Amino acid sequence: MNHSPDLGSILRPRPASPVVEVEDERFGRYGVRLLAKRDDLVHPELPGNKWRKLAPNLRAAVEGGFPGLATFGGAYSNHLRATAAAGRLLGMATVGIVRGDELAGRPLNDSLARCAADGMRLHFVTRAEYRRKAESEVLGRMLAEAGAGSSYVVPEGGSNALALEGCAELGRELRGVSDVVAVACGTGGTLAGLAAGLGPGQRALGVPVLAGGFLGAEIRSLQEAAFGGPAGAWSLAEGFHHGGYARVPARLEAFAADFGERHGFPVERVYVAKLLWALAALAESGAFPPGTTLTAVVTGRP
Repeated sequence: MNHSPDLGSILRPRPASPVVEVEDERFGRYGVRLLAKRDDLVHPELPGNKWRKLAPNLRAAVEGGFPGLATFGGAYSNHLRATAAAGRLLGMATVGIVRGDELAGRPLNDSLARCAADGMRLHFVTRAEYRRKAESEVLGRMLAEAGAGSSYVVPEGGSNALALEGCAELGRELRGVSDVVAVACGTGGTLAGLAAGLGPGQRALGVPVLAGGFLGAEIRSLQEAAFGGPAGAWSLAEGFHHGGYARVPARLEAFAADFGERHGFPVERVYVAKLLWALAALAESGAFPPGTTLTAVVTGRP
């Protein structure tokens, strides 16, 4: 297999991403110290949790001699974009199975256009079929129709047992740094691994960016697969999805723009803005006792 010279930049361990102080009166007035774990800086093309979840799977694909990668996502999936970029860097073919066959005849949005530009072949399926992708027969048919039958399959969002091992390293980098470490959640893999890596007395807090209340069971299942049972202390703060995945109403947009201007780093809208909004609201409600040190994991860039 002819891999690109960038092979090592993805597969080798990366230096720990920086932790910076964020002085913000929306937290300080309640006695809460806010830090930001700038995981968006961990890799130039696969920022944050995307690199942490994908790198162990990419190593398995390369070591297993697979000719390409196949994965799943919606029309605005950060995971699809990251997998497409990884395939380009590794010189591996990529296939993205996209939820919503009605999108097949439309111009590609910016997210899917980026995937295509990085060489990903997009295969659109009905929403009903997409929901059944965990069934082996349906999955096999999807992959065959997409021309990806021999590919290494990365699950939606990149969350599996290997991914959790990668995300546990994020927790280990934050041992002793703060009392609570908070992260936005899509499929739950980052939170599941993060909690496992934190030290005694620390707690991981997840902010789901999708409605539905299904993540708790997913996280428990992922930890069972990766670690054989529960690992670390974690909880979820529901109700901050702002209408659903990729929904960014005007108030959230204004909050994110203001936060970025105040603190000098770009705020990604789909995940990070919802995380920061939730933490400000929770601080105001008294959810964090005075004296709490809180770390927000910045998992991506706009």
